[in-house]
Amino acid sequence: QVQLVESGGGSVQAGGSLRLSCAASGNTYSRTRVTWFRQVPGQEREGVASIFTSTGATDYADSVKGRFTIVQDRPTNTVLLQMNSLKPDDTAMYYCAARLAPQHRSWRSSETYPYWGQGTQVTVSS
Repeated sequence: QVQLVESGGGSVQAGGSLRLSCAASGNTYSRTRVTWFRQVPGQEREGVASIFTSTGATDYADSVKGRFTIVQDRPTNTVLLQMNSLKPDDTAMYYCAARLAPQHRSWRSSETYPYWGQGTQVTVSS
């Protein structure tokens, strides 16, 4: 069982930065894949960045490579998403999700994640 609490969303102008935080609790954090998804109303949920907590291996959507960085802080079981050079297209509700690893399904498959945070809004203005 994993509980997730997100924080750090807000409003920023294009080119600015935000950092999202996902605090995880539960006794399975060390063998978990944690992924940030985002969703715009009327569109499918999109996988943005993911980290495998046991190795620190990361994956990114092409749309955010070079701008977003996902890292973990092991002592606090927290996964951070540093978002730089933000664009209006990054505007969305961002969710932190977790699943026990390893699995053979793509990290982008939102239906494979049983644990979700409440979401945090990111708004980027031009």
